Amino acid sequence: MSAPVKPGNAQKRTALWLVSIAATMAALSFAAVPFYSWFCKTTGFAGTTQRAAEAPKGDQILDQTIVVRFDGSKEAGMPWEFKPVVSTMTVRIGETGLAFFEAYNPTDRATAGQASYNVTPDLAGGYFTKIACFCFDLQVLQPGERVQMPVTFYVDPAIVQDPEAKYIKEITLSYTFHSAPLPDQQAALGAGSGQPVN
Repeated sequence: MSAPVKPGNAQKRTALWLVSIAATMAALSFAAVPFYSWFCKTTGFAGTTQRAAEAPKGDQILDQTIVVRFDGSKEAGMPWEFKPVVSTMTVRIGETGLAFFEAYNPTDRATAGQASYNVTPDLAGGYFTKIACFCFDLQVLQPGERVQMPVTFYVDPAIVQDPEAKYIKEITLSYTFHSAPLPDQQAALGAGSGQPVN
């Protein structure tokens, strides 16, 4: 019988190189999601909105107005009813706007939901800025509970300096509610940031 052939240095290097490539690709796939999320939030790419702690100062509010439209939808299987309280609002650029969305849980059990969001046209994402939003937190509705959930926002005055975005006259803010696991703590607290409707 002949002795088994031991792999040479070249084969070992090739195997190590292939394992390294596989490990690198796996690491990059995990990093891609947070990187893409950071990129979208930073640039407004794909209609991703911006966040700010406060609105612009009074002298930054422009006389120019823009129409903001509101849209609400649900993923398949989400039991809530969900809609904007008003469908459109006209605001001055830089002015703080306050809009409400209404959610209703028609079931006989507490349920949780998380809203995803974007704006169209995509180019407006870099200038549509939220100060506070129900979408930042998980929402829990008790059986039969109806709430109005606020979003505070403004359109950054820098939009008028953008060679393309300055021609935008209407922005649509869209939310989609997704079912989420019900945490015991949230169920005890009630409806998160929403305001019950009598």
